[in-house]
Amino acid sequence: MEGEYSRIFEAKIADSLVAPVPSLTRRTVYLPSVKGKAWAVIGMRRAGKTSFLWQCLADRMAAGAPRESLLYLNFEDERLSGLKATDLQHLTEAYFRLHPEWRDQRRVTFFLDEIQVVPGWETYVRRIMDSENVELFLSGSSAKLLSREVATSMRGRALEVLVHPFSFREALRHAGHEPTRKWTALPKAVRSTVEKQLRAYLHGGGFPEAQGLADRDRTALLRSYVDVALLRDVVERHAVSNPVALRWMLRHLLSAPAAPFSAQKFYDTLRSQGIAVSKDTVHAYLAHLEDAFLVRTVSLHTASERQRMVNPRKAYPIDPGLIPLYERTGRANLGQALETAVLLELERRAAEIGYVRTDDGHEVDFHARFPDGTRWLIQVCADVSEPGTLAREVRALETAGTTHPTARRLLLTLDTLPPRHPLPAGIQWQSAAAWLLDDGG
Repeated sequence: MEGEYSRIFEAKIADSLVAPVPSLTRRTVYLPSVKGKAWAVIGMRRAGKTSFLWQCLADRMAAGAPRESLLYLNFEDERLSGLKATDLQHLTEAYFRLHPEWRDQRRVTFFLDEIQVVPGWETYVRRIMDSENVELFLSGSSAKLLSREVATSMRGRALEVLVHPFSFREALRHAGHEPTRKWTALPKAVRSTVEKQLRAYLHGGGFPEAQGLADRDRTALLRSYVDVALLRDVVERHAVSNPVALRWMLRHLLSAPAAPFSAQKFYDTLRSQGIAVSKDTVHAYLAHLEDAFLVRTVSLHTASERQRMVNPRKAYPIDPGLIPLYERTGRANLGQALETAVLLELERRAAEIGYVRTDDGHEVDFHARFPDGTRWLIQVCADVSEPGTLAREVRALETAGTTHPTARRLLLTLDTLPPRHPLPAGIQWQSAAAWLLDDGG
């Protein structure tokens, strides 16, 4: 079989090096610039990781790297079934047999897509980084690509690059409607159009392949994404013994995004339905869904680790477009979709995120600490036209501000105009469309 793998790699390498570089919508993804590290590009299936790898390849070509020094290879190929880490050396040797002039003389770049399907792949990565003049991009659909065990075995040699589905700005760029000026400089008619497009984005989401599809087709496509991720990245990868409980959990989480999730209450619900599962299994299933990037969770913002552990987490889908898949009431769910979009944008901006609950029971959606050290309390509400709604959202920000005095306070809404009633000193309002399009606070 070793000789067969060698021949397969030679064929794949030859095909890859003559393949045209596809023209794709440019992603705004932060790529750390640290020498001597591999880049681990992770995210949910179909979020655009492969496109981002091609973008990085194209950027290197634009900077002067010859095409033959840039190898893209996808490991999700039935011909490579059964491949082990020790077999990966055939890839290195096959490439340098075709291009011996590059070995140890000039740097080459390997873009290894879905490499996590090869058991023990990290030992190969560590070895090639130590012994060859090769720059590495690695991709995978699981956060386990950078688990503690992998990070230890690679001796800190990889940096994470998280690729989400399209942001709102990227979705506009994909459709050819990206604004070229700051929000405040846009004509009123353009702002109104963008606000309409935001509502469409909150309904349809940002998965690249789903852009522009009719509702029926988009629903079928997104449901297939969830089913494949659930089966391949959770059930098969983690040998899940109770897929009924797992699917029940996913439906529960995605039908009530932004709601607190209590493992104890969910465990009790399963037992009441005659589904036998342990509390440890409930916690494990939630971790598996996060590993597969189907959901993201936010913990209580507190200095106490015990308080963070005992308080429920809030769960969100990886994309607002997944919310309608599990909505049974017919509601638009704009508020939940907007809160989901804000959370994902905070992740893109590398914020440390938690939610805040005050002593008198008020809750602020997000406490965000950005890499530059600035802190924000962010309250998200689709519509504050009702005085009672506005008063409730503002009261939460005011109360939280007393315990987080260094944090700036921001109210984000879908409204096109500021609230009719003046906001208290220290609280800012911004249109959600403006915030999502700009670079942050």
